[in-house]
Amino acid sequence: MKKNKIKLGISGALGRMGKILIKETIKKKEIILNTVIVNKKNIFIQRDIGEILNIGNIGVKINDSLEKEINNLDVLIDFSTPQNTIKNLEICEKYKKNIVIGTTGFNPIEKNKIKTISKKIGIVLSSNFSIGINILLKMIETSSHAISNDTDIEIIESHHKNKIDSPSGTALTIGETIVKNMKWNQESYSIYRKKGLIGKREKQKIGFSVIRAGDIVGEHTVIFANTGERIEISHKASNRVPFAQGAIQSAIWLHKKNAGLFTMQDVLNF
Repeated sequence: MKKNKIKLGISGALGRMGKILIKETIKKKEIILNTVIVNKKNIFIQRDIGEILNIGNIGVKINDSLEKEINNLDVLIDFSTPQNTIKNLEICEKYKKNIVIGTTGFNPIEKNKIKTISKKIGIVLSSNFSIGINILLKMIETSSHAISNDTDIEIIESHHKNKIDSPSGTALTIGETIVKNMKWNQESYSIYRKKGLIGKREKQKIGFSVIRAGDIVGEHTVIFANTGERIEISHKASNRVPFAQGAIQSAIWLHKKNAGLFTMQDVLNF
């Protein structure tokens, strides 16, 4: 029975998402958690991850080397840092293992590397794995086709105080989706709010506003505003379980793929 299951590895196992991924993974019948990786040596190395998470011994020990464990997995899920994700991606390329990437904040060089490696292995790259956000993206595609070029568009996003990238990857994905459908200039569509006399609002621009406070999991609102009316589309996550479930769904879907760069939209067949 165990042989028929997809062997899953999780990088960033002791992070916010990693812990939830582990708890959600052990609920799934079609997959088995075989490998959990942390980014650096710590007191928990070689201890059972279930004991650390207070869910009982599950027979999976914590490791700090993906390369040593790579043959024990079919698909890796990585929610860590851009630098660490790229290292793991290179290992996955070397050993022909597919990878689901939930890390955000990649620079252009790193994004290009992901695209290049996707020609050799299967990659699902998404800034947000929740079904709700991906429904929001489809709604935005429809809205973008219908509104005029004179519409003012604002994106407001809120996250916890420890998030290091700004705006969020999801907010940027929302902006890119709108710009693509509106056929606006993709190189200079963003307005990042700052102090001072910033002048009259420019047309065909998207304003980004960012909140970092407390333990906010993730909130995104898109505003389409014209004289006399406005449309607001929002998504609010009260916990990280939907993100974990989406990433696991992506890993199951990706298991049979040979190569290619995919998004959660592909997984959901939107």
